[in-house]
Amino acid sequence: MRPSFVGMLVGMALGFAGVIGGFGAFLIVAFLAVVGFVVGKVVEGQIDLSPYLGGGDRSKR
Repeated sequence: MRPSFVGMLVGMALGFAGVIGGFGAFLIVAFLAVVGFVVGKVVEGQIDLSPYLGGGDRSKR
């Protein structure tokens, strides 16, 4: 999917959450959108979390 289309879908989801559930729901959906974005970047290989999760070279112990 094109990034502009994904952005439109996220914007619509945030708008619906704001209208239906109020500002609290808006914040929850926005937070989950950011989490989903980061997970997507990790799956695509654009973000490497191994230094933060203890992966990598274990011979330094």
